[in-house]
Amino acid sequence: MMDFLTTEPDAFIACTLILGLLVGSFINVLVWRLPKMLAQDWQSQARELLDLPAPAEGPVYNLMLPRSHCPACQHSLRAWENIPLLSYLVLRGKCSSCKTAISLRYPLTELCCAILSAFVAWHYGFDVQAGCMLLLTWGLLAICLIDLDHQIVPDSLVLPLLWLGLLLNSFSTFTTLEQAVWGAALGYASLWSVFWVFKLITGKEGMGYGDFKLLAMLGAWGGFTVLPLTILLSSLLGALVGLSLLALRRANTSTPIPFAPYLAIAGWIALLWGGQITGFYWQISV
Repeated sequence: MMDFLTTEPDAFIACTLILGLLVGSFINVLVWRLPKMLAQDWQSQARELLDLPAPAEGPVYNLMLPRSHCPACQHSLRAWENIPLLSYLVLRGKCSSCKTAISLRYPLTELCCAILSAFVAWHYGFDVQAGCMLLLTWGLLAICLIDLDHQIVPDSLVLPLLWLGLLLNSFSTFTTLEQAVWGAALGYASLWSVFWVFKLITGKEGMGYGDFKLLAMLGAWGGFTVLPLTILLSSLLGALVGLSLLALRRANTSTPIPFAPYLAIAGWIALLWGGQITGFYWQISV
């Protein structure tokens, strides 16, 4: 099977596309449930710290339980109703029980994950780098969606990916271990410094600590050389979106805007094409 996927790149891309659909379905679950699980954990820690009585035990709630269900009527989804993308089309975007509209975001997430996964497979071919980059792509997609919804960047996603990047680069998978360590350190320190300079000048917090960790994670994967391009691209993306929202009057200057999606997109681009983009810039600037 491995020889077949190596010699038939189209088959590898097709398999990765299908895998991306399945992973996209799980990411929908992760994005919905992980913030609730974190909130439960924070409440539990607060009760323990304040020495408050524990609440009565409710039903188990994690990434596996309870079964996927319609949030409107609590109808438990049957197997055929949980097929990525296809079920949405068959059901015509409505719950089979109460006919409540299903958010378009679910199939779009699955489709986006599938397309990104197939692109990674096409870009790297059947290689260790492809498998590693798929894991990072899926993690970044989940982080983006959670930050857009809740303006949090979960440690439970970022930190394992940070350590994974360092471990992979101990075998020089994407860069040397030395560059990866410096990438993680400088990635965190750069945004940490910006945070404190901004806070000292304005008295306000311009970004969250999760953004520091996210840039550190990207540095751990690509080394310190990806950091300048990542910061530049993410700043440009953030500025464009922010100005667009202001122009459309959907935000004002005090509206908080999640920064993790821009970091994630810019870092993903820098990891795939950082060398080519930087080389092209130096060619046209000399």
